[in-house]
Amino acid sequence: MRIMDPGVRRWLIAGAGIIIQLCLGTIYAWSIFKKPMMVSHGWSETQTQLAFMIYGLVFAIAVAFGGTLIDRKGPRIVGIAGGILFGLGILLGGMANHLHSIWLLITGFGFIAGLGGGFGYVTPITTLIRWFPDKRGLVTGLAVMGYGMGPFFMGNIGPALIMEVGVAGAFYVWGGTCLFIVLISALILQNPPSEWQPLLPVSRSASTSLVLDSLTFEQAVKTAKFWVLWLMLFVSITAGLGLISQLSPMAQDIMMSAYQGGIPADQMRDIIIASGTIVAIAGIFNGLGRLFWAWTSDAIGRKAVFFIIFLSLCLGFTLLAHVSHIMIFIVITCYLLACYGGTMASMPALAADEFGSAHIGKIYGVIFTACGLASLCGPFLFAYIKDHTGSFTYALYTESGLAALGFVLIFFVAKRKA
Repeated sequence: MRIMDPGVRRWLIAGAGIIIQLCLGTIYAWSIFKKPMMVSHGWSETQTQLAFMIYGLVFAIAVAFGGTLIDRKGPRIVGIAGGILFGLGILLGGMANHLHSIWLLITGFGFIAGLGGGFGYVTPITTLIRWFPDKRGLVTGLAVMGYGMGPFFMGNIGPALIMEVGVAGAFYVWGGTCLFIVLISALILQNPPSEWQPLLPVSRSASTSLVLDSLTFEQAVKTAKFWVLWLMLFVSITAGLGLISQLSPMAQDIMMSAYQGGIPADQMRDIIIASGTIVAIAGIFNGLGRLFWAWTSDAIGRKAVFFIIFLSLCLGFTLLAHVSHIMIFIVITCYLLACYGGTMASMPALAADEFGSAHIGKIYGVIFTACGLASLCGPFLFAYIKDHTGSFTYALYTESGLAALGFVLIFFVAKRKA
C-alpha cells in the first residue's frame, strides 16, 4: 500500500485538528444555557457560573498536563482520551439538569468535560506546530479558528434546541455529537517523521525560529520572558472569557431595556433567539480573528500584533460600558472577541518563536495555565459585579484596565531578550 506523502498528510491532519477544535469550541456558547438553567432550577448567577469557571480552570491544567503527555505518548492517544472525557462530561451535564443537581453539573461539565477539553485542545496545536514549522502563525490560527467558530453552530442551534427538547436534552445531543466526531478525528492525528522537513519557503517571522536551538522546559521557565508571556495570556483570557460568559445575558439586557413595562411572551422568545444569534455571530468573529491575527503575525511579527490587540481591548471595553444600542453592542463585542481570539492563536507561535518547537508541548502547556486562573477571575468578576450592582459596567472598566496592563507588558517583551 502506498504511504501518503508527508507534505500532503499534514494538511489532512490540519483538517482533523480544525474539526476537533470546532467541537470543543462549542463550549463558548455556554451563556445561552445559563438563563434557562437558572429559571428551571432556581440556581443563582454565581452558582451557574461556577460550572463554567471550574471548566476553565481544569481545562487549563489539562492543557499543561496534556502537552507533556503528547511529548511522551503522541497526539492520537491524548486526542482520543480528550474526546471521551469531553463528551462524557457534557452528557453528565444533561443528567445534572435532569436531576436538578448543581453539584453533578459542576462535576460532569466542570471537572470531566474540562479535563477532556484541555487534552483535546492542546493536541492539534502542538501537533500542527511540528508539522508546519514554515507556517506557524497560519496553522495555529486555523486550528484555534475552529475553536472560536464553535459558538456559531451552537448559538444558532442551541436556543431552538433548548426550547424543543429542554436543557437536559440539548446537553445530551451536544455531548453525543461531540463524542463521536472528536473520536473519529483524533484517529488521524500523528507526529511528523523525525527526519522530515517541509520544502516550502518559510515566512519572515518563522525563519528565525526554524534555526533557533530549542530550549528545554527547565531552561525556558527560568527566563523572565516566559512569565511575561504567562501574564499576557492571563490578562487577555480574563477579559475575553468574562465577556463570553455573559454575552447572551448582556445582549438580552440591552434589548429588554428598549421595552417600557412588561415584555410579551412572544417578544421575550424573540429576544432569546436573537441573543443566541448574537452569540453565533460573535463566534464567527472569534474564529476569524484567530486566523486573521495569527496570519498577520507571520507578516508583521507577533509583538506588533499584541500591541494592536491590547490597545483595542483597552479602548473597546471602555466603550462597551456606555453602549445602549444593540447594533453598536454587536459591532464592539465582535471586534473585541476577534482580538481575544487573536491572542489565543498568536501565543503558541510566539512561544515557539522564543523557545523553539522541540519541547513546545510542555512549554506552551505551562504558559497556558494562565488560562486556568483567568477562567476563574473573568467569569467570576462579571457575575459578582452583576449580582452586587445589577450592571456589568464596572466589570467592563476593570477589564479595560487589565488590557492596559497587557499593553505595557508588550514593551517589556519587545525590549528584553529571553
